[in-house]
Amino acid sequence: MALAAALLALSACGPGPEVSVSPSAEAPPSPDSTAPAAPELLPDGTAEDNLPVFTSVSESVWATDQRGVGRAYIDALIAAGFDRADMQVTQDVSTVGNTAESLLFSVRWGDDECLVGQVGPSIGQVVTAVMPQLAEGRCLVGTTRPIDW
Repeated sequence: MALAAALLALSACGPGPEVSVSPSAEAPPSPDSTAPAAPELLPDGTAEDNLPVFTSVSESVWATDQRGVGRAYIDALIAAGFDRADMQVTQDVSTVGNTAESLLFSVRWGDDECLVGQVGPSIGQVVTAVMPQLAEGRCLVGTTRPIDW
């Protein structure tokens, strides 16, 4: 369409050969240029480089009815390419059987950083950050749930 408009504009400039524009075969549909590309895991990147994919995966779980289930975040992060061996997650049920007020999950990245996510009914959204690793390469303080599934 832009080509046709340009040719019409040029032909209006003065006498010259007559230009005939015919519509070409339909071009294949192009991807919607307004939709941002989904972030991808960058195994050789930094924790900061991978924060967008960590956040995106976490937000996709938060948008489901599994938002309060720690395993759902871990499974989604594994599906996105993060290493299960580098993950931690807190309990999603309190010691008295109530839904936890806050759920934390993390991925150890390299030798000194962690991708950490926090969700919960009192928070009302996904909060993610890059944090320094703790002693022994841990990311979360306190007792965490074994990721043994």
